[in-house]
Amino acid sequence: MSSNIVWHETTISKSERQEKKGHKSCILWFTGLSGSGKSTLANAVEAALIQRNVHSYVLDGDNVRHGLNKGLGFTEEDRKENIRRIGEVSKLFVDAGVITLTAFISPFREDRDQVRALVEEGEFIEIFVNASLETCESRDPKGLYEKARAGIIPNFTGISSPYEQPENPELTIETDNLSIEESVAKVIQYLETKEII
Repeated sequence: MSSNIVWHETTISKSERQEKKGHKSCILWFTGLSGSGKSTLANAVEAALIQRNVHSYVLDGDNVRHGLNKGLGFTEEDRKENIRRIGEVSKLFVDAGVITLTAFISPFREDRDQVRALVEEGEFIEIFVNASLETCESRDPKGLYEKARAGIIPNFTGISSPYEQPENPELTIETDNLSIEESVAKVIQYLETKEII
C-alpha cells in the first residue's frame, strides 16, 4: 500500500447512522457446507428484518463472485482473498448502520476470525448453518456434489477440501431438524436479546 494514503474521518459517525435507522448494525455471518441452507436462511432473515423496518442487505457467495470477486477461483489462496474482501465490504456496511447478512461457505476458521477482528466486539455474529454432509448432498441444489464426487470440480468443500466447523459460534442452526420459520425465529430472537434490533 502507498504511504501517501491517509484515512479520512467522516462527518457522520456509525452511532449516528444507527440512531437514525433505529437499530444497531452487525454482520450475521452464515457459514456451512454447500447445500446447508445458508443463502435460503439469510434471505429469509432479511425478509423478516425488512418487515420490521430494519435496514439490511444480503451478500451471497455466488452473487459476489459475479462481480467484486469474479476473478477469484477456488484455491485456498483465492478462497482466503474472497473472504477478506467480503469482510472489508461487510465492515463498510456495518459502519453505514446496516445489518449485513453474509452467506459464504467460508471454510477456514482463521479467515472467519480475521473478519471478526475487523469490527467491534458483538458486531460479528457467526451463525453455523449445520446440516450433515449426507443431507447437503441429498439437497445438492446446484448439482455440485455429484460433479465433485466425479472429480469434475476440484477443491470442493466437504469432499476434496476441508471445512473447519466454528468452535464457538454465536448461533448454531440445525437445518436438518428445524423448519425455515423456526430457523429465522432463532436468529431474530438472538438479535432482540442482544438489543441489536
